[in-house]
Amino acid sequence: MIQTLTPRNDATLPTAPRPESTRAQRLRPLVGKPAGSLVIHEIYRSLQGESTFAGLPCVFVRLTACQLRCRYCDTPHAFAQGMTLTLDEVAARALDLGDRLVEVTGGEPLLQPEVLPLMTRLADAGRTVLLETGGALDIGLVDRRVHVILDLKTPGSGEVEANLWSNLRLLKATDEVKFVLCNREDFDWAVAQVRAHALTDSCPVLFSAAFGQVNPTDLAAWILESRLPVRLQLQQHKILWHPSARGV
Repeated sequence: MIQTLTPRNDATLPTAPRPESTRAQRLRPLVGKPAGSLVIHEIYRSLQGESTFAGLPCVFVRLTACQLRCRYCDTPHAFAQGMTLTLDEVAARALDLGDRLVEVTGGEPLLQPEVLPLMTRLADAGRTVLLETGGALDIGLVDRRVHVILDLKTPGSGEVEANLWSNLRLLKATDEVKFVLCNREDFDWAVAQVRAHALTDSCPVLFSAAFGQVNPTDLAAWILESRLPVRLQLQQHKILWHPSARGV
């Protein structure tokens, strides 16, 4: 049975919740989820707009809920809206769309443990699987065949303290690290992290301009000045379609 989740009215919550209460509030859409199921915001196909796979047809499996609140987040609609599907149903819908590339994203997909067998099942079916994760949760149990796209949070995101730095030791050559940059200070901070952790020796590193906050031309100049072998990333889906468009 498919269950549609109705976002709860936050007006009944305390006006100044403790951090624990804030996290619990953000995870409300997952409360009562049956074991073996996933709360899914949407499943659709489009062109991959980011990563080294940009431009390729891709199936997107977007999971509901996120414990973070980045200032530049462009998918707040995934915080609370979703439907409960079994693991079999999610895998079948993703595979039926037919594309060889599948991205599992959110929200924060690693909040739901069933996402791990889902990604394994997709990889077993011959799909190239990408996982977009915010970098605050352990990636150690992710199937080694999955391409992890680790979004390290910058100071400008408002969530820099959430970074789980031990994840950097788990990166594979097929993974990617992404920095979304809100200003020049974020760029300088990201450069320092790339150098301190030798990230470009581990995997591709992507520098992305927070949409509407950093001019991509300026970012290109900064990258050239830095002489780092990092990749400028543009959000192709926001160029091809309206920046607020959903399901693209």
